[in-house]
Amino acid sequence: MKRERGFTIVELLMVMLIMGFVLTAVSEMFVGLLQGYKQQSKIAETNIEGIVGLEMLRRDIESAGYGLPWNMSGASYSEATDSSAIPYNDSVSNPPRPILSGLDANGRAYLVIKAMNVGGNSTCMKWTHLLSSGATTLWTTTNPASDNLTSSDNVVVISPGTPVTNSRALVVSSVTGTSFTQFGNLSGFSSPNETRLVYGVSPTGIRMPFNRADYYVSTSNTPGRCASGTGVLYKAIVSQGDGSFPPNNIVPLLDCVADMQVVTYLDTDGDGTWDLKSNGLGGVNAVDANTVRNQLKEVRVYILAHEGQRDTNYTHQANSMLVGETATLGRLFDLTTIPDCQRYRWKVYTLVVMPDNLR
Repeated sequence: MKRERGFTIVELLMVMLIMGFVLTAVSEMFVGLLQGYKQQSKIAETNIEGIVGLEMLRRDIESAGYGLPWNMSGASYSEATDSSAIPYNDSVSNPPRPILSGLDANGRAYLVIKAMNVGGNSTCMKWTHLLSSGATTLWTTTNPASDNLTSSDNVVVISPGTPVTNSRALVVSSVTGTSFTQFGNLSGFSSPNETRLVYGVSPTGIRMPFNRADYYVSTSNTPGRCASGTGVLYKAIVSQGDGSFPPNNIVPLLDCVADMQVVTYLDTDGDGTWDLKSNGLGGVNAVDANTVRNQLKEVRVYILAHEGQRDTNYTHQANSMLVGETATLGRLFDLTTIPDCQRYRWKVYTLVVMPDNLR
């Protein structure tokens, strides 16, 4: 009979040692793949956020001035009540300025867009004609139910007007003496001499004869994956009810933002092309609405943010990044003010927009 014997202790230990090496290598490879996948997924998430959020910003800048009255016809209004937004309010009886920008306490840009269609509701996207007969044009060719204003929608009426000094005047009702009404009650707003424009403003009430969206960076409620000191780019719509920024009117657009700067291109000599670059259009009384309409040719927005999350296997080489065009038209942002800044993939988003609705 053949002798039968098992493995020796030494052989078992050798096998266990080899298996340990193999499992360690496999686990390290798996952890590396998992970290890479997580990092890439966060980068993709950031890029998608950038596309969607910045597209909203681009559209609003293009819309600046859409439907705004150029002549208030003696009517008055109130705007924002938030402390950070008040410096960009217009005088209660002056025509609203389409675009304003300045800097917050941290040197980041604060951008304000005024237009009918930035209100975040379906009503502000609608308009129609008020004919000399007092009737209104109904849109019937496509999606009539969604394109037409409803009787309860709050609207303003704009007169095309002539000459230029009376162009786009806000109409005050000859019956009620008010500058706004519900669409179902346009009595006193029509004229036998001209066709006027009716713009939807809000489905509830009207505080301003337009809508207003403020863009700013806030470090409150910043996601955990973002570097310390960065924030979120928000679009906040001023409430037509009380001038506040209610939570449902504040929309996050882009996470992990360290800085935002705005540069405007102005035509100050009236030849049709820009001749001056500026850091913004200032706050109270810095410029009037007519100056903005006539001079503003282009708006450039620069946003510094990081892609994905902290990556211990990555090293960002630069200690500072230019956010803007020069150190004076924007600023050279010091990344070292952000802890462990070199472990993040920093990127400057550039948005170049020509407003289409100023004139």
